[in-house]
Amino acid sequence: MATDKKNADTSAPLLIKRYASRRLYNTETSDYVTLEDIAGFIREGRDVQIVDLKSGDDLTRQYLLQIIAEHESRGENVLPLGVLTDLVRSYTTDIQSVVPQFLAQSFDMLRQGQEQMMQNFGTQIPGFEALQAQQEAFIKAMTGGMASGMGQNWSGPSAEPEETKEDLSEIKKQLADLQDKLSKMK
Repeated sequence: MATDKKNADTSAPLLIKRYASRRLYNTETSDYVTLEDIAGFIREGRDVQIVDLKSGDDLTRQYLLQIIAEHESRGENVLPLGVLTDLVRSYTTDIQSVVPQFLAQSFDMLRQGQEQMMQNFGTQIPGFEALQAQQEAFIKAMTGGMASGMGQNWSGPSAEPEETKEDLSEIKKQLADLQDKLSKMK
């Protein structure tokens, strides 16, 4: 996966073209890429768009779902069996129309909770940005891009009870102790 980050416009989606041979071509770096390379771009926070060279059809959703399926089949289980079953079930019921919005709002709430936790702890957890990028890719794959802009009005609880603040202080102390122990192990 050879990316030239200096010349790449990371605000625009990375255009990947699929040739008739099913090979995937990165238009920014002029080289062929694999599904794992595309997953890496997404983990880095990059949006991708995959199009069929001949027909011009957008294949992004299909390939993102394939990436998720490959990770799940390798034992990297993120989606519990019950969630997968419910997703399949939602394709055959009238509830299908609310599932994308529900998933988008759920992931927005999760992402906002993580961001708030990071601000409260005042530290950076290794791999957090990669986790965020994976979540965003999953949301886009599951909602077909409908997730953008949804759930942004949720602000969480307006006030924390005193007990929660004490618990947070205790958690911070435990985290600091763990970080201290980890640094001594190196």
